[in-house]
Amino acid sequence: MAYRPTEKTLARKAAVRDGLLAAALACVARDGFNGLTIAAVAQQAGMATGAVYKHFESKAHLCAEVFCLATEKEVAMVRAAATSVGTPEQRLRHAIAVFAERALRGRRLAYALIAEPVDTLVDVERLRFHHAYAEIFQQLVEDGMGCGAFASQDAPVSAAALVGVISEALVGPLSWQRDGATEPATAAEPADAACATATALVAAIQAFCLRAVGASA
Repeated sequence: MAYRPTEKTLARKAAVRDGLLAAALACVARDGFNGLTIAAVAQQAGMATGAVYKHFESKAHLCAEVFCLATEKEVAMVRAAATSVGTPEQRLRHAIAVFAERALRGRRLAYALIAEPVDTLVDVERLRFHHAYAEIFQQLVEDGMGCGAFASQDAPVSAAALVGVISEALVGPLSWQRDGATEPATAAEPADAACATATALVAAIQAFCLRAVGASA
């Protein structure tokens, strides 16, 4: 008779897998995908390296799953902002602010998700989530066109462009963490000055995007 794992066994296995994913996410948030190693994940999770390979085929597969885990949360936050109460312009501003402000608060992870050179498996997921973000902004553009708040345009093209603009505008401010750097270039800058800089950046991205969609206001 073939062995059939019990619900308790399956639950324990799932818990171990979730713990490894959480450990891997912590590694990426600290060191980026380039700093994620099987040994580092095992150490973070308090397990043997062999345990990682029992749940993930390779480092590349683990990285892809970590990318999805982190990005799904970000997409959900932007979607919630885009579908909140308000005019299309207000919701577009809100969605951009959520995207940008969350990235600027978690710079190392954001850079890893947006721009860090990665394995092909992660690149595939990055493109898939680019489309997910674009769908959110496409609905906003269509809503704005429908009520006359935005100019008539090709909504899918505009939405894809918005995602690209927001991401690219953030790459520079996020990229201080590249190549093993551990401190931002503005580390000596007072906290209130850094906050003002971030606020100005978000406002500039919002203004550009609103002009791009032909906002009436």
